[in-house]
Amino acid sequence: MNTIHVDVVSAEESIFSGAAKFVALPGESGELGILPRHTPLITRIKPGAVRIELENGGEELVFVQGGILEVQPNAVTVLADTAIRGKDLDEAKALEAKKRAEEALASNKGEINYASAQAELAAAAAQLAAIRKLRSRH
Repeated sequence: MNTIHVDVVSAEESIFSGAAKFVALPGESGELGILPRHTPLITRIKPGAVRIELENGGEELVFVQGGILEVQPNAVTVLADTAIRGKDLDEAKALEAKKRAEEALASNKGEINYASAQAELAAAAAQLAAIRKLRSRH
């Protein structure tokens, strides 16, 4: 078997389901690369891009806000807090979210939740990085 079945789901919907030759994603301890027949694994994932190399040579890019990764020898499941297809990413919205988070961190008047603002900033930065990665491939 030269492929592995991949499912990327969020609370709202199934984002991707299909066969892949390789999957790369941001694990909690660093970038993970998953090939068919990978050792079983469960880990948290950080905000960033899930890159799925399809069996036909194409590629699917999905931005995840974080979540859980489960790997079995013949299946990969990404349970994402939030997931957006690469083609649906909106750079203007991501830039605005980044700007709002930076302003909230700069004001730091106590009425904002500092950890929440930091998380928003990290998510916006990861989304912008995913947009740039997607653009550089086209």
